[in-house]
Parts: sequence; structure tokens; C-alpha cells
Amino acid sequence: MPSLLEQIDGARSDGELRADAAENIRRILSGEEGDFAARVIAELSQANEWEELNDRFYKTLAFGTGGLRGRTIGKIVTPSELGNPTALGRPEFPCVGTNAMNYSNVGRATHGLVIYIQKWRSRQGMQGRPKIVVAHDTRHFSQEFAQLAAETASANGCDAVVFDGPRSTPELSFAVRYLDADAGIVITASHNPPHDNGYKVYFSDGAQVTEPHASGIIAEVNKIGGTGSVPSQKSRDHTEVVPAKGEIITAGDEIDRAYMERLETLILNRKLIRRAHDLKIVYTAIHGTGGVIVKPMLRKIGLHFSFVPEQDQFDGRFPTVKSPNPENAEALNLGISLAQKENADLVIATDPDCDRLGVAVRTSSGEMKLLSGNQIGSLLAWYRAKTFFDLGILNNENASRGVIIKTFVTTDLQKAIAEKFGLRCVETLTGFKYNGAKLKQYEELTGAPNYRELPEEETRRLRLEKSSFYIFGGEESYGYSGADFVRDKDGNAAVIMFCEVAAYAKSRGLRLNQLLDEVFCEFGYFEEKNHSLYFEGADGAEKIRRLLISYDENPPDQMLDSAVTRVQNFEKEIIRDVDGDEIPKEKMLIFELADKTRIAVRGSGTEPKIKYYVFGARLPKNGKLSREELVRAKTEIDNRLSALWNWLEKDANQRLAK
Repeated sequence: MPSLLEQIDGARSDGELRADAAENIRRILSGEEGDFAARVIAELSQANEWEELNDRFYKTLAFGTGGLRGRTIGKIVTPSELGNPTALGRPEFPCVGTNAMNYSNVGRATHGLVIYIQKWRSRQGMQGRPKIVVAHDTRHFSQEFAQLAAETASANGCDAVVFDGPRSTPELSFAVRYLDADAGIVITASHNPPHDNGYKVYFSDGAQVTEPHASGIIAEVNKIGGTGSVPSQKSRDHTEVVPAKGEIITAGDEIDRAYMERLETLILNRKLIRRAHDLKIVYTAIHGTGGVIVKPMLRKIGLHFSFVPEQDQFDGRFPTVKSPNPENAEALNLGISLAQKENADLVIATDPDCDRLGVAVRTSSGEMKLLSGNQIGSLLAWYRAKTFFDLGILNNENASRGVIIKTFVTTDLQKAIAEKFGLRCVETLTGFKYNGAKLKQYEELTGAPNYRELPEEETRRLRLEKSSFYIFGGEESYGYSGADFVRDKDGNAAVIMFCEVAAYAKSRGLRLNQLLDEVFCEFGYFEEKNHSLYFEGADGAEKIRRLLISYDENPPDQMLDSAVTRVQNFEKEIIRDVDGDEIPKEKMLIFELADKTRIAVRGSGTEPKIKYYVFGARLPKNGKLSREELVRAKTEIDNRLSALWNWLEKDANQRLAK
């Protein structure tokens, strides 16, 4: 029988195994984890599962908009990986592969991160051991990966603070700042399917890493082979030394309490909350981390709520939903059923790492209706801007310091809201790390060396007097932020903020959909349709690459029946935001049509898909849209955007067929 390497070479010669996959397999087999990896690769090879091997080995995981993310359980689980499965049926071991979330990649990523931080601290003239905070969600292998990250950091001379159980991504961001740590790691794949997991890195400001840190970390990771074990390092006199071992510290509820104190400052009208006795809320964490903070927080501020018991247990299988994504109606079905029984006003849902919020609201007809991510964000942006003016914190003299931050692919309704209030609307690329970068810039402009230690009222005052006053930040993909004590999207904060909007609507005798219609009538009707084409595996990645190149090199001059009047190329053009800062380069195109429709196209940074964003709007001609004009605009724009997506999908298939 041919040896394993001979089988690999034969499959490569026969065209069944990609050259890049074969090269990565050879490298893994020669490394420290070769024995276990060899058994798994042999099992797949002997079963002629070359497609699975291609998917697992055609590349090495790289940082995207969400850090590292990939399968931790293969499409095919080998006997060696299955081992002794857990009570929930999870394999004993994560899947082997350079393109997988497994112990090897977690170890390598952590080791590279620690080395980068040590070099960065040295350049800054900082003494002592670095400190990293580690958190994890409820997914398969999340706890094990978090423990490995802490042990790897400690073995390489870094202190590691690890939460005593699952915690949300935004609390990790808060903890990095609260503990004055150098970096943070959270093990999560957000709302991805159960077979995925991920590794997100945060820097000392509490935001996800951006350039130049991201490239610097990757460069260090790429220098490390195998499992990320501790290498010997040479001191200045060339004698070999092993770094001093760092401490591993367990974080308890102190950080929870400090975080909740800050969350409470997001409430702008406390009297409104205290009067909201008849507001009925249903909450679901969808088997994730949200309940750790959301439930005690709602109790603390005095709101009445029920929770979905079937989804209140930590469970990485997410067994009650097809996908733990709160933007999908199906994920809220159990919550909606409970809301119907209890005649609740709204259902609020957070994803497994609680950085996203989905909402279903009771309409005037009594049905429960899902709001889109753009609609949720627009209600939050409008309410918070309006209330800051009502409270006298913002006025005509200082309004220009007020800022709403949104992504380029988020609804322009938020831009219209900012403009009408006299605020700035700063647009960023997709990924809340860019929002975090702006907040860091605004913090630095205050000149306060102890900024993160100051109470929220004082930081607001400083930003309003010396820098930019952050009102709200959001993205169409259900991520929101209302303050800068967290430097990522925050599902915990979004729950608190949206409940206040719901209490406001209730106080006026309005359903939330009626309040949204009021906003549309005042600012114009804006509608968006987001679609994706999925292409999994090595072949899928190639299709995504070809499609993006096709749009770049051969852009359409007409879409449906409307001429393309402008193409904005974010990879090749110099584009600046309203603050004058240059936007980083990214493979994204925005097409503007003669009928004022816009289409954005970009590859996802976290999932194997290409994303399409289609925007339509009907602006008021006489100050406000009438109710009749709004009804007509909804129908006409919805039909137009649906027809345009059908055209885009057909055009994409034709481009791939060439």
C-alpha cells in the first residue's frame, strides 16, 4: 500500500488535490502535531475525500473583518477526530487543517500575538509583563480554545485574565479597557453555524486590531510553526533563555458589575423607563452569552420581561434554531410564540456572543413583525439624537461636534437624520474595528490621560468641548453602539437602548412600526435589500475572487433598465470621510444608477459569500411625506429593489459562466 505522502503526491498528480493543499499537508506532517494529523489525513485520504482535504488545507486562516474564523468541526468527521464524543455529541477533537479553527491555529495565533505585544511594549518603553484578557462564548471548543490561549500566553511570559465562564464579546472589549490590558482575545464565531468557531483580537484601546497592528501580528504568527509552543529566545549576550511564565488569573463578577454600571448610563430618560410598567418584553439569548448581562441588567433598571426558557441554556449546538442569527425570522420563532401568549410589545434577541441585536415588534394590527438591521439602527440613531437635543446636551451651537458613525453599506436614512439635526455622519468600511478607530481618535483629542477612568458624564463633557460627541454607531448587520466605553458593537447596550425607544413609543400610544413610519415621513422613505451568494470551500473562494475581479475590470454600464452613472472603487480610489481621514483600501464597489438607486458589492470578511447591498429612497418634496405618499413609496421601491436583485443574481451567474 502506498505511504501517506505517496497517496498525497498521487492525488496531486491526478488533479484531485490542489497544489497549495498538498504543500500545506506536507508541512503539517513534518511538524510537531504530525502524528495525530497524519492519522486524520490518512483517514480522509483512504476514503478518497479529496474535496474535504482541499477545503481544510488550501490556505491558512488569515485575519478578516472578524479576525480568524473557520470550521472547528469538518464536513466529514474522521474516527480519530470523533474520539469519545461529549454528551452533546461534539467530537472529542477539533478538525485538523491549516484552514480550520483548531488547537494548532489558536496556539500559533496567541504566540504570535504575545510576541508582537512584547515588541510593541519594548518600543513604547514599557516595563513589566504584558497582560491579555481572554473570553469565550458557548460554542463547541470555545472553553478549550480560551484555556489554550491563556496557557500559551502565560508560557510565553504574559499574564492572562480569563473569565470564569462564557461572556459576551462587548464585555471583553470593556474588560481590556477596564483592566488596562495590552490586548484581548475572544473565542467566538458570532452568529455563524454551529460547526464554526473563531478568534478575535483586540488591542489596548479595546477595539479589534487594525493596521499596522493586524499585519504585525500576522507576520509574527507566520514565523511560528506547529502548535505555537514556547521557543527559546536569545538574550542580548546570545545565551538562550525561556520567557518567565506569566500568571493566569480568573475574572469573576467584578468586571460584570463595572460593565453594568456603565451600561446604565446609556439610559437618557430615566423617568420614561420608570413609568414603563406596561411595557412587555420577551428576551432570548439563543443559547448564547447574552443572558449573563441582559437579564440582570433589565431587572436592575426595572423593566418587566420574560425569557424563552428553551433557549436560555448554553448550548453550542444551538438546537432550537437553524441558525443562531437574530436577523433571521426563524431564530425568533420561539420568542414570537411566547410574545403572542403574553401579548408582549416586542421580542429582543441577541446572537451567541451578544454583539448583535434582532427585534420583532407588535404592530397596530396585532401581528409580530421583524425590523431590519437598518430600521433598528435608524430608530436608535433618531431617538438618541432627538433626546440629546431635548435634554439640552446638544444645541444649534455645538451640534457640529455631534457624530453618528455608520458603514458605507448601512442605510442613508441615518445620514439624513444626522444632516437634519446638524450632526456629522462619519462613514466607515464594514467592521466595527473602524468605528473603534474613530472613537480612539476622538478620545485622544480630549487630551485626558486618565480618560477611561473618568465617569461617563465627564467623558461626554470632554468630547463635547474638545473633540467629537459620539451619539450612536451602527451597521446594517444588526450591530449597534451608544457609547465609547466599549469599542465594538454591543448587544447588551443595544437591548437597553432599544427598550428605551420602545418605552418612548409606548408613552405616546404608538407601536414601534408606527414610530418608524413617523421617522420615514419626516426624513424620507429608505429601503434596503441585502442578499448574498454563497460559495463554500476552495472552489467557492475562487468564484468569489473571480466575481469581484469581474465587477472591477468589466463593470456593467446598465443595471436592469437604468444606466450606471458612477462607480466608486474602494480598492483603487482615494476616499476620505467627513473628518478628512483616508479610508483604508478594500475590495468593494458601489454603483450609482440614474434612478438614484445604489448597489454595493463586497466579499464577506467572515463567511464564504459575496454580499450585495441594494439601496432605494423616496425623499419628501414638500417638507414631509404624506401617509399616502409613504404607502406608495413602500410598494414601488420594494418592487424596484426586488427586480434589481433578480437582475444582479442572473448577471452574477452569467459572469461566472464565462
